[in-house]
Amino acid sequence: MGRMFGYGDIQLFAGSASGGLAKEISDYLHIPLSEYDMVEFSNENLFVRLHGSVRGHDVYVIQSMSSPLHRNIMELLIMIDCLKRDSAGRITAVIPYMGYARSDKKDQPRVPITARLLADMIEVAGADRYMTIDLHAGQIQGFFSVPGDVLTAFHLLSDYFVAKKLQNTVVATVDLGFAKKGRNFAAKLGVPLAFVEKRRTRDDARAMATTVIGDVEDHDVVLVDDEVLTAGSLCEAVKIVREHGAREIHVSFTHALLVPPAVQRLQEAGIKEIVTTNTVDLPAEKRLPNMKVLSVAPLLAEVIIRAHEGRSVGELFNE
Repeated sequence: MGRMFGYGDIQLFAGSASGGLAKEISDYLHIPLSEYDMVEFSNENLFVRLHGSVRGHDVYVIQSMSSPLHRNIMELLIMIDCLKRDSAGRITAVIPYMGYARSDKKDQPRVPITARLLADMIEVAGADRYMTIDLHAGQIQGFFSVPGDVLTAFHLLSDYFVAKKLQNTVVATVDLGFAKKGRNFAAKLGVPLAFVEKRRTRDDARAMATTVIGDVEDHDVVLVDDEVLTAGSLCEAVKIVREHGAREIHVSFTHALLVPPAVQRLQEAGIKEIVTTNTVDLPAEKRLPNMKVLSVAPLLAEVIIRAHEGRSVGELFNE
């Protein structure tokens, strides 16, 4: 049974990109996933048919924008439109990983701001709220006119390392752009902070780590980042902190996109432990023996129930 607060019962829908995570959220809340048919025609058009009414209900669609990116985006938009046309009381797009988050500004002539376009599309489709985790750029919140909950896996990841009680450790960020979040991570662990400086090649195709700002010699290092795509920057950072005298190297990041050759790079990098989350579905072939995948399902489930009941989300984090 759902809980009531101005809307009907909670209904949960799992997009095809986040079936496993949605099932975990469903189990946590003791609310079954609502069923629907998703048909892809020979012309690649998608068609959705709900198995039951959502009229007046508080509906949450759980769908990450992972590969195949554009299909998953369209699936989310079509799901939202379908729910709106069946008179859902409120629709929340739960997007653990938001695509196009790097296209957040016009940093050169004649380019789009695709993150803004995506926000507009989600709203036009009919979403009343959105929910996401660790946006690459915080200003994307301003692209939405509807309210939302921008959450972080910081507590989940940092608590894991606090429990390990690492000795003689330094937190290092993969680049200077992650400095503020890295500082918070280091403060949580009560350890010093260092930064890996990187510069991009002239064609902007690859970032090269150049030096370390701070002392990592004879220390274990926890390298922190928000998302890992090809693992090029991360593995360059691992290499350079090792060259500066680091001992065991742990890495921590939220979004494990891991497109080729990321898995091979991580295998060969000599990393002690890779700690990430399931914001993006990780198939068995991408899960390495030294990888720990923490679930964001309890976080999202708690925020869903608080949003439904009109209670503070900040209280979850003593804010």
